[in-house]
Amino acid sequence: MKKKFIIPVLFIIFTALGVGIWSTTSIEPITSCDPIGDARPLCDWQNPEDMVALSDGRHVIVSEFGDQNGARPGTLALLDLETETRHLLYNGGSDAQSGPWGEDNCQEPADGEFSPHGIHVSQRAEGQLQLLAVQHAGRESVEMFEVIPSDDRWTLAWRGCVIAPQGSMINDVVGTPDGGFLVTHMMPNEGGTAAMFAEYLKSSMLGVKSGYVLAWRPDEGFSQLVSSEGTVPNGIEIAADGVTVFVNYSAGGEVRRINRLTDEIEASNSNLPPLDNASWTPDGRLLVAGSTGSMLEGMACTNLEVGSCPAPFAIIAVDPETLESDVIYEGGPGTPGGGGTVGLMVSDGSLLIGTFAGDRIVRVEP
Repeated sequence: MKKKFIIPVLFIIFTALGVGIWSTTSIEPITSCDPIGDARPLCDWQNPEDMVALSDGRHVIVSEFGDQNGARPGTLALLDLETETRHLLYNGGSDAQSGPWGEDNCQEPADGEFSPHGIHVSQRAEGQLQLLAVQHAGRESVEMFEVIPSDDRWTLAWRGCVIAPQGSMINDVVGTPDGGFLVTHMMPNEGGTAAMFAEYLKSSMLGVKSGYVLAWRPDEGFSQLVSSEGTVPNGIEIAADGVTVFVNYSAGGEVRRINRLTDEIEASNSNLPPLDNASWTPDGRLLVAGSTGSMLEGMACTNLEVGSCPAPFAIIAVDPETLESDVIYEGGPGTPGGGGTVGLMVSDGSLLIGTFAGDRIVRVEP
């Protein structure tokens, strides 16, 4: 066999074996809602995949993930940290007209046809507080909301949306000071779950670059951040300067610091586990969630119906200047939750942990 055919043939074999193993892999979910040590599960959530804290120090917006293909609906919900209760914010169908933000004629999702993923809160130039949410139901889009305070709790008002370019599989988003945003495009969106699994294998095993960050600006549309091209871009965060961007790569186990204006890589740390979402700590560190188990463990959780995915993970603190890292929490079997996708440190010092597959947020006391 000629050498140029060896890698493709091996890849096909490994993909076929991987899909077969994944389809027959069984897991034992974590179902108890009892605390273990300093970690306490807050149950009765749906896949709290991403979270962002609000300025009052009491409330957190939670993205309750459906699935990557948009077949399962999800919601945006509010966590009250004092009462530890859940309040529905949005699941589509508020009958809002085409909003002033985003693209002209981009229509609001219908009731129950909303499946959010990564979220981000920022302040617009006009002063409004904006929530951006990646969503998959019926389309790949970034939905735009105004975050409005009220006497007892916050509310959301849909203000517009932007449809992702054809063939995109987007994941996480951050707002930019010019009224635009940056959104991670993980890989080509074609062929369903098996094709996604195959693309991930190709990136992780062979280092093939599968995606990049897309920049959208009003009146200009989309462009590619060339320096962001890599192996399954996933989580993204932006610094207070509005220029410095941090991109997490799932297949490469890398966090990369990029200047979005010059489109240059400033620093990189590729000695990390496969990474998901990112957030800022009150003291200015970057928190990233990384999967420390096997890919098959995570894939086996995609059809989970009860409890929490048990797949091992770590929440890692990263110095934004040096990109040096320290593990601050490890979850999975023997803890109240697994499959961690985001760590969010709130004002009282406790750590909130979300998951792509599970019925809980884990709250770890400081």
